[in-house]
Amino acid sequence: MKILKILKVVIFLVLSTVGFLGCGNSSDDSSTTEKKVVKLGINGDENVIWENVRDQLAKENIELKFINFADYIRPNLALQDKEIDINAFQTEIYFDNFKKEHKLSIVNLGYTVLAPMGIYSKKLTDLSQLKDGAVVAIPNDSSNGGRALLLLQDAGLISVNKDAGAFPRVKDIIENPKNIKIVELVATQIPRSIEDVDVAAINNGVAVQAGYSPLVDSIFIEDFKNERLKPYFNIIASRDDNQNKPEIKRVLEVYQTAENKKIIDDYYKGSSIAVF
Repeated sequence: MKILKILKVVIFLVLSTVGFLGCGNSSDDSSTTEKKVVKLGINGDENVIWENVRDQLAKENIELKFINFADYIRPNLALQDKEIDINAFQTEIYFDNFKKEHKLSIVNLGYTVLAPMGIYSKKLTDLSQLKDGAVVAIPNDSSNGGRALLLLQDAGLISVNKDAGAFPRVKDIIENPKNIKIVELVATQIPRSIEDVDVAAINNGVAVQAGYSPLVDSIFIEDFKNERLKPYFNIIASRDDNQNKPEIKRVLEVYQTAENKKIIDDYYKGSSIAVF
């Protein structure tokens, strides 16, 4: 009888220990589902595209937190300084140039959309109405400014030196038959200054934020089928040290779904085109 009682006590202790270890393992498992926070830097206010990505990621216990910036400089510097985890506001050509100039260790995570640049005016309805000596506003940063000059060339207003490549500057204009005067402004300020100029080349995202419908309101717009526009695909950028984190990869994967592509098509109605 004593042996039997001892065996019962031993069995009870073994089962209790196993149960305790089981509880410990359960606690460890719960830690693997800890919420991950990804800080996304964007220019201006968030939109329905990123809101959809945020909502889908929330189902996977990933919180996509929007960090708003008012210019094209801080988002990349904030990414480098680890104030944010990724950003999505820029073309690849702008990214490559900015990264080189500032010697940043940030990377192109993947492509999102092409947003065609357009020419807008409060005074004209067609570029044929542009008079000699007209004032034309373009962005003052090298990549968007160069893109604007190439757009003006596509529109037949100027010709630029081919040797300038993708980054022509005003000094690279070799033909200007209408003697237009080009003023360079911060991209986000151009819509507020449009009354002071005859026409303005405005980035697609800035135009949308200012209330323009690019395909409807522009008097000239880039042809998105033009092969030269590939460097102007928009990207998601991350850092060297976080690009392989699962939650970072999931942001790109969720963005590049068929569902999100349809939302892009429905929301932008062709003024921004998914390139994935």
